[in-house]
Amino acid sequence: MVVSFDLFGTLVAVERPDEPADAVGRELRERGVAVPDDWVRAYREPQVAVDPGRETPLSDHVAAALASRDVDADEAVVEAAVRAAFDGAVETREGAEAAVDAAAAHGTVGVLSNCSVTGLVERALDRSTIDPERFDAVVASVDSGWRKPDPRAFEAVAAALETPTERLVHVGDDPATDGAASKAGATPILLSDVSLRDLPTELEAIRSR
Repeated sequence: MVVSFDLFGTLVAVERPDEPADAVGRELRERGVAVPDDWVRAYREPQVAVDPGRETPLSDHVAAALASRDVDADEAVVEAAVRAAFDGAVETREGAEAAVDAAAAHGTVGVLSNCSVTGLVERALDRSTIDPERFDAVVASVDSGWRKPDPRAFEAVAAALETPTERLVHVGDDPATDGAASKAGATPILLSDVSLRDLPTELEAIRSR
């Protein structure tokens, strides 16, 4: 059996900034970037054209927003500022470790997460109480270029786990994104139907079919 887990809202809960534009602006200023006076407006304006289903790094949007106000900033500085703005406290959800352990007992295990902030998925995993070594692959949309519910997101994690999507079981909390695993031929398990605590029993039942 091959299992992928959604990260945010499924395995971990992460504190997010109430005002992302303000948080990003603050981190940019701390790194010496001349943030324009109308930064919030610039941040909220569409900056980068994105095709349906595609993911682009949020740092690209931020760099474009700065450039629209004639501010040039180093790419690495912008990326670090964006990551810091969203790097909130991480809480491992109850039952997450046992769920991952149960999946690992049956076969390969991965993470498939929608996240436009480069490095944030790995950072959240490192700060959780789940052993990152439990995962055979970690696929963030910012790296693969595809966001759930696009079928290509599920195909990306299946490829990383070296399995056909038809053999993939995907666990998540969002019916609109994680539930779309079925459109790629995978089997979704939603936490609204099966809790993390009951997931080991559900996986055993699927394996026995």
